[in-house]
Amino acid sequence: MKSPLFTLLLLLCLSGSAWADRVKDLASVAAGRTNQLIGYGLVVGLQGTGDGSDVSFTAQSMKSMLARLGVGIDGPLSDFEQNATSGKIDIKNVAAVMVTAELPGFAKPGQKIDINVSAIGKATSLRGGNLLLTSLRGVDGEIYSLAQGALTATGVETSAAGSKVSIGVPTSARIPGGATVERIVDTPFEKSDHVVMNVRESDFTTTTAIVNAVNKSFGQGTATALDGMSFAIKAPSDMSQRVAFMSMVENLDVVPGDPPARVVVNSRTGTVVISRNVRVTAAAVAHGTISVAISATNEVSQPNAFSRGQTAAVQNADIAVSEPKNPMFLFQPGVDLRQVVDAVNQVGATPSALIAILEALKSSGSLRAELIVI
Repeated sequence: MKSPLFTLLLLLCLSGSAWADRVKDLASVAAGRTNQLIGYGLVVGLQGTGDGSDVSFTAQSMKSMLARLGVGIDGPLSDFEQNATSGKIDIKNVAAVMVTAELPGFAKPGQKIDINVSAIGKATSLRGGNLLLTSLRGVDGEIYSLAQGALTATGVETSAAGSKVSIGVPTSARIPGGATVERIVDTPFEKSDHVVMNVRESDFTTTTAIVNAVNKSFGQGTATALDGMSFAIKAPSDMSQRVAFMSMVENLDVVPGDPPARVVVNSRTGTVVISRNVRVTAAAVAHGTISVAISATNEVSQPNAFSRGQTAAVQNADIAVSEPKNPMFLFQPGVDLRQVVDAVNQVGATPSALIAILEALKSSGSLRAELIVI
């Protein structure tokens, strides 16, 4: 029986590609790239799931933060770690975390961005915690955003009587809109005579199609291809006119080039995605699997009365080995990979079997496509 998942993926990926897309869906302004931000902070308000006294840098960070707020901590740091400061602070309720975020292109001060929070110490859960004011820096060391707020953690972990159950990842959390942009990233968008755009997938055909569409709409020489990834557009110097002009460019319809023949396999989930134009040369494929089933039965051997024997536990094991008879597939030159999938599905093969066949076809040189295993 044909797998519904394979059928759906083939219908989506093998359909015709003669459609028109907007330029904004195919390319983006190079000056509007995102930037990564990172910071170190503290999460408080945990219900005993924090780092505890074993993580020295958490206690040190807490002491430094309180000192900046005008709260003095007397005595050595070791005393503070052991919670010997009047019992007002419990380090078990505090966790050291790393905070990361993406700063969008053209972000302005006051804009809110989402942040991710991850524990770096011995905290077992961040659920119910609150992130204290944390500065987020770029690769240049400058502060671009400030983060603070209540965490949203979806993971849960609980333990009792030596058993532990975890759902999701309780040591990672998010704060939607938890950071405020404080600094503008300088870009060449306002200063350069040209606006450079990059296509999302490097392709000479798509880049040429976009350049031709721009020149056809705004005059020859308006756009110039730089390589298979980038092209430059002459834009008005007045900023309001430049923004309006780029809006018109982004909404132009362009027929992109066909994507390269590619097969993407997720070995963990068994998902296989096959793009258009994937072909297979002449090949014969036979796939068989050997299954081994082992079952164990525990029994108790009880001696007869007055025999002076001892009761003993006996384990009986049954082992069964089976190898199904699978047919051999013969494919002619130029066969569409859809026919390969159909043939495999007709015999009821599993996704793992299809993955093994695809990898073998690639190793033999019969698969005319890029095979990506993730």
